[in-house]
Amino acid sequence: MAGDCSFDIVSQFDEQELLNALDQTRREVQTRYDLKDTKTEIVYNKDTVTIVTDSSLTLKNVRDILESKAARRNLSLKIFKLAKEENAAGGRIRQVITLQQGLSQELAKEVSKYIREMHPKVRPQVQADMIRVTAKSRDELQAVIASLKQKDYPVALQYINYRN
Repeated sequence: MAGDCSFDIVSQFDEQELLNALDQTRREVQTRYDLKDTKTEIVYNKDTVTIVTDSSLTLKNVRDILESKAARRNLSLKIFKLAKEENAAGGRIRQVITLQQGLSQELAKEVSKYIREMHPKVRPQVQADMIRVTAKSRDELQAVIASLKQKDYPVALQYINYRN
């Protein structure tokens, strides 16, 4: 086993970059002429972002700003899971955005099955909310990463802890 190479497949995001994107969004909403008087609130909790504003149109504009700020900070838009718009107090609109982090068991099994089918020399192993992929050569691991990047999964995948 000493000659094996490995890496981990995870789904996570940089929380500080998200906080920076939210802060930039708040500042732009306060200074933009069409959004200045909407009394928009953006509240961040550990695993959700809640936007409360005047109308659906304003909500869409705020969401667009947030997504563009997140994309500029190299955050995948797949971390945002939008809930349905709902009415809030005072005739306002609220939307809760759930932040997706970690691989679910079903998705981890699906990814490891795909890896086993496409690359028989590679050994994927599901560990909690990540997948450890082990192989004899680095070339095989790079082929796994390339084939996973071709597929479109509902969460953003990162490849970390690349070891020889």
